[in-house]
Amino acid sequence: MKIAIIGDGGWGTALAIMLSTKKYRISVWSVDPGYAAVLNAKRENLKFLPGVAIPPGVDFSGDLEQVLRDKDMVILAVPSMYMRDVLKKIKQYPLGNRNFLSVTKGFECATTQRMSEVIREELGMVRLAVLSGPNIAFEVARGVPSAAVCASHNVSVAAAVQEALMTPVFRVYTSSDVLGVELAGSLKNIIAIGCGISDGLGFGTNTKAALLTRGLAEISRLGVSLGGRYKTFSGLSGMGDLVTTCLSSKSRNRWLGEELGKGKKMRQILASTEMVIEGVSAAKTALKIAKRQDVVMPITQEVYRVMFRNKSPVAALRSLMLREKKKEI
Repeated sequence: MKIAIIGDGGWGTALAIMLSTKKYRISVWSVDPGYAAVLNAKRENLKFLPGVAIPPGVDFSGDLEQVLRDKDMVILAVPSMYMRDVLKKIKQYPLGNRNFLSVTKGFECATTQRMSEVIREELGMVRLAVLSGPNIAFEVARGVPSAAVCASHNVSVAAAVQEALMTPVFRVYTSSDVLGVELAGSLKNIIAIGCGISDGLGFGTNTKAALLTRGLAEISRLGVSLGGRYKTFSGLSGMGDLVTTCLSSKSRNRWLGEELGKGKKMRQILASTEMVIEGVSAAKTALKIAKRQDVVMPITQEVYRVMFRNKSPVAALRSLMLREKKKEI
């Protein structure tokens, strides 16, 4: 099998390394041809996945046409804010009958669209699936046993992607709930920022468990209101991904929250990293959607206020703890 991976970030690189163990021909597109040359020479992604060797079967290129040529599958691994622009470039070349797989967890902020919706608008009715789950890039790249869920409205596409990605250390399940899988993967980043804030404030397991559990409740509420299946949010793309992102020391979203909890400002934190932290824009988008759906999302609202309204983390916690009394739902 010949696979194109669009995006040289940590997740795109991790997938390339994992899939190379199946002896596939892997071509990874980098927006920066100069960095593609560095990756080919150094065999290590020092920016986004340092310390992990890239095997010889993975090639990097800044030439999009070359990367796409004669590939059986195209994996879209670019940040949500760049997805539409990259798709406009991709559709200049023949799309063919190959499978497209989105592994991006996020929204297009201006439109509040999920990535599959953006892809459909730009590429039309291509054979499309999305992948999500509790997958920290460093662990997948190092062969740590992991699992994910592949969702598609087309059963044969989901099965083909499942077959292509399955390895002895990467198990893939299938689903037809594309909306639920995408929403769960995008919204959990906001809750992870909240858990990071708790860590930065020096709180313990009790606090994090409460944030995680009540965070899942509000994510599920919004997802179900939009047509997602409730069970999806207790699965790999929901509870599984939420736990991983809230607990892992490698989670970018949890790290950002921790820095906020320590008293740093958003601008200062974002300036210190080249990585895109999807939970930042997701918080804005989630509140827009929640308002439209008349769904209450208190944790998301307080995380947003800490990030964008300069509310102190301690005040945000107090607001959450002193909300009106209610039953657990």
